[in-house]
Amino acid sequence: MDVSMQIIRSELAPLGRLRVAINLGNPVLAQRAADGALAGVSVDLAWEIAVRLGVEMELSNFATAGAAVAALQDQACDLAFLAIDPDRRAVLDYTAPYVRIEASYLVPSESRFRSVRDVDVADVTIASGLNTAYDLFLNRSLKQARRIHTPSSQAAVALFLEGGADVCAGVRQTLEAAAHDRAGVRLLPDSFQAIEQAVALPRERPHGRGFLEALLKDLVASGFVARRLVASGQDAALAIGPGRPAPV
Repeated sequence: MDVSMQIIRSELAPLGRLRVAINLGNPVLAQRAADGALAGVSVDLAWEIAVRLGVEMELSNFATAGAAVAALQDQACDLAFLAIDPDRRAVLDYTAPYVRIEASYLVPSESRFRSVRDVDVADVTIASGLNTAYDLFLNRSLKQARRIHTPSSQAAVALFLEGGADVCAGVRQTLEAAAHDRAGVRLLPDSFQAIEQAVALPRERPHGRGFLEALLKDLVASGFVARRLVASGQDAALAIGPGRPAPV
């Protein structure tokens, strides 16, 4: 057995199988197929990583990114597909990003807000999924608006639609789906955050991280990531990385 691959396997799959956390809270990365199976670009990437490592894979799904982070910290999984966030870097390591998505706001149709820059005022409440990447960003950036935290991004949308908050923060694709064919709400045209998605792993796994970096670079450049995004109903232009321009 190649010694370097043996070291890589020991870092990425220390129990002899690759245990991967899938975040169902981000519909760009993961969804449920019609038969209930896990699907999406993160699932496809997880399978590809396991094949390249030559190990079996065990998928665990989580309703929120925060739960996936906790599983990784508790060593209940070996890898997770998560947004890069500076607060999480204290406890996790990341590969370079392979997908970039945007966060924006859903507002009532009659709202005075025309841009995300308008929202941070003292009399505004914002529904936000607790400990999502966009929520952590808002922790650092909001000065006046008050957030109402919910257990998940989907719960934040539901709270807003019920009239429990003035604005709803979220990933653009989630908010677009909520606004589709629904009168009385609209999505702001700009974004308050570009969210880069990567593979997260425990710190001090340098050989494993290097292996993942090289593999992701290859999978982006070959078009694999873009094709798997399209296969799950997402935009191929969300794929980023060497040889692939980031979406404007």
